[in-house]
Order: sequence, then C-alpha cells, then structure tokens
Amino acid sequence: MKTSRRSFIKQSSIAIAGAGIWSDSFLAPRKKKDTWALQLYSVRADMKADAAGTLAKVAAMGYKNVEHANYVNRHFYGYTPAEFKQLLSGLGLQMPSGHTVMKPEHWDVAKGDFTDVWKQTIDDAAYMGQSYVVSPWIDERKRSTYDDLLAYLQVFNKCGALCKKAGMKFGYHNHDFEFSVKLRDITVYDIILTNTDPDLVVQQLDMGNMYNAGAKALDIVNKYPGRFISMHVKDEIKVANPETPYESTVLGKGVIPVREIIDLGKKSGGTTLFIIEQESYQDSTALESIQQDLNIIKRWRYA
Repeated sequence: MKTSRRSFIKQSSIAIAGAGIWSDSFLAPRKKKDTWALQLYSVRADMKADAAGTLAKVAAMGYKNVEHANYVNRHFYGYTPAEFKQLLSGLGLQMPSGHTVMKPEHWDVAKGDFTDVWKQTIDDAAYMGQSYVVSPWIDERKRSTYDDLLAYLQVFNKCGALCKKAGMKFGYHNHDFEFSVKLRDITVYDIILTNTDPDLVVQQLDMGNMYNAGAKALDIVNKYPGRFISMHVKDEIKVANPETPYESTVLGKGVIPVREIIDLGKKSGGTTLFIIEQESYQDSTALESIQQDLNIIKRWRYA
C-alpha cells in the first residue's frame, strides 16, 4: 500500500505526539562507514618470505582489510584464489581492493576486446570479493603522445564497463609522473581525469607519491571533488636523493598534511576506502612501521 508523503508526516507526528523522542542523529541519513585497510606492498619482503605468517601478524595488529599488490599467473602471493580467500577468511581479513597493472597486451586491438588473461584477472578479483580492481601504472608506450594516451583511456573506460558487469569498479592509482609530465601542455593526470568516465573509472589518490612531482593532494581533491573513492594514506620525509627527494615514513612524522587530506577526502573527495601504505621505514622494520601507522590512525580517531 502506498502512503503519501503528507500522510506519512501526519502519522509520524501523531506517533511521536510532540514528545521529541527522535533525535536529529536518528532522523539524519546514515552515512556509509569508512573502510580502513593496509596495502600489502608495505610488507612486501615479509609477504615474499612468509605470506601466511605475515598476514597473521597484520591481523593481530588490528587490521581488518588488506589491499593486495601481487597477482601473478592467477595466484595471489603464490596462492590460488580459493586458497588465498580461505587464508584471509581464517584470519578475519577481507580484501576490498587489489593492484594489478592493466598492460597494453591485455587489450586485443584486432578483436576490440580484452584478452582472456585480463578477463580472468577480473573474474578472480570478483571471486575474492573485491570492490575495486586498481591499475597502478600506465605503460610508457601508451603515454608518449597526447593521442596515444587519449586512445588508451578509452580502454580504461571499457575496463570500467567490464568490471561493472562483475559488480566492481576499475580504478587508477597515481605515482608522480602524472603530475610532472605534460602532453600538449596538460599534465597526464589532468588528461586522465578529464577523459575517463567517473561512473566507470575511479581514482585512488596516493597523497605521498605526487609530492616528488611538487603536486599537493589538497589541491587535487579540490580541483576534482567527488572523484576519489579510494585513497592511499602515507606521509613523506625529506631524504638526500635528488631524483626522489622524499620517501614515505610513519604517519605524522613527515611533511604531508595527512589529517587535512583525509578530512577533505571524507568531506568532498567522495573517499570511503582509506588504505595505509608505507614503503620506506628509516630505522624501523616494515611490521613495526605499519603497527605505528595503525596506532596513529586510531589515536586520530579515524578507525
């Protein structure tokens, strides 16, 4: 039976009888809870040596979600999808996202379709329960000219459609070249953002990688509001390397305004998946570093 909006309001008013028993928080629409995860590249050496043992330590620290960075020949860190899914489940871990580079050879130009290898990649990601399939690189052959990049971004959109059919989203993860390299006087990142369909291709913003190109995450989120469903949360510290003068460090110890970026992502960036990543450790081990990172995120009351 249909109820008109007027009747609903009237009935509701009678029910509460002016008692004010419904608080503003009850009436307000529920917001989707943010998801926090660990990018397993942070502990890549440990995962290579002992994936199961490392994941057990990650879970014991309090992490509930992970993002993979190793999918080779239909195996995650050497495990079949069924084996890896069981391993994660047994530890109380979920994997909402994963990094797998979409290479030029994954698109069959003659057939105008993706290869079976890439279709299997999407199938395996869906089997694992991923929400996002993220490519963290664009082959240099596909970004040597403006026209080359523009054509390849149409493959991005097609991959987005393929992932959508499987109940997922296709995403792209930035490094630094996207902000330092220009084609027709336009940064690669601007070309990507203006030539991919937001409904098909999401952006995973790495707030640290771009710093080596002089780009600032706050500026990027403000320029493209609502485009960043996923975000890599990291901090950067100055080092004596002219090629890459900054490397990642424990959150809160570097130059990145991490909390401001997180807050902006939540407010206007459209971000709901936040992924902790630390690639360099200074005087600590990788496992010690990610424990510190999670402790800080909890202290900041984000997780």
